[in-house]
Amino acid sequence: MITGIFAGVLWALETVILGIALAMSPFVSTEQAVILAPFVSTFLHDAFSSIFTFAYNAVRGNLKKLFGALRSKSLKWLILASVIGGPVGMTGYVLAVKYMGASVGAVASAVYPAIGTALAYFFLKEKVRWYQWIFLILTLCGVYGLSYSPAVSISNFWLGLIGALMCALGWGIEAVILAKCLKDPEIKNEYALWIRQTVSASVYGIIIIPILSGWSFTASLFTSGTGMLLPTVALAALCATLSYLCYYKAIAKLGAARAMSLNITYTAWSIVFTVIILGDMSVLDPLTLVCAAVVVVCGIAAATDLKQLLSKRKREQ
Repeated sequence: MITGIFAGVLWALETVILGIALAMSPFVSTEQAVILAPFVSTFLHDAFSSIFTFAYNAVRGNLKKLFGALRSKSLKWLILASVIGGPVGMTGYVLAVKYMGASVGAVASAVYPAIGTALAYFFLKEKVRWYQWIFLILTLCGVYGLSYSPAVSISNFWLGLIGALMCALGWGIEAVILAKCLKDPEIKNEYALWIRQTVSASVYGIIIIPILSGWSFTASLFTSGTGMLLPTVALAALCATLSYLCYYKAIAKLGAARAMSLNITYTAWSIVFTVIILGDMSVLDPLTLVCAAVVVVCGIAAATDLKQLLSKRKREQ
């Protein structure tokens, strides 16, 4: 449980740091840069994270087992989850942060536990209670209500909302598939994370960025003076790597639904970090706080089977 909460705290910190990087001059210097920023930053983010995760496994002496995981029967499902959670989910997340701000973008993208519950119902035939559907609708209403806060600066709500929905669908599907993959004894959470980030970065580098003709811009970030941009993205990736390690461990130990419920606390922590690091008091607007609370509380409730929880507690007693 503590590991799952730490995943949320670290992801909230990553959210604020990544938001700072997206506001730096190389990503806002030209119209092309503004368009490419979400995709290039995500490519760099996942590439740095892949390197950090590989180093983590190397230090722990797990490289032999790490490469052995590539022969696992679950690999094809893990690759599928990586593509859906990375290029789809992470791009949507960055779009939400870029166009809705770090705190609001984080809250908006937090719909994914509710989406994950709905997907589990339709595709895995898991039982979803009637009140969970109500909480799902209330969660989406809370996200929509965020657009009406007069104190929060949202540059493009609809692009941000599209990004948030991409993120929610991507991460919701990823968590469901990942929960199945982590039951394989050959796939540990630190191996799964390295495969996930490597696959995601590869899809961006080989397919998405070339399609957008963005390699020249990406290369310029390394060859020209970009100040603190790359270190800032790398710092965000480090926070994300630690967060993912905690999140994947929580999924393996607790299951997808409970892990998502704990991870969603990043929405509250992101507001705290926005105030502390950025000094942005606009996120303390009453309407924003109420809508954020609705998303958090209803999102957790939509991913929780209260009847099953009470039955388990009675058995334990």
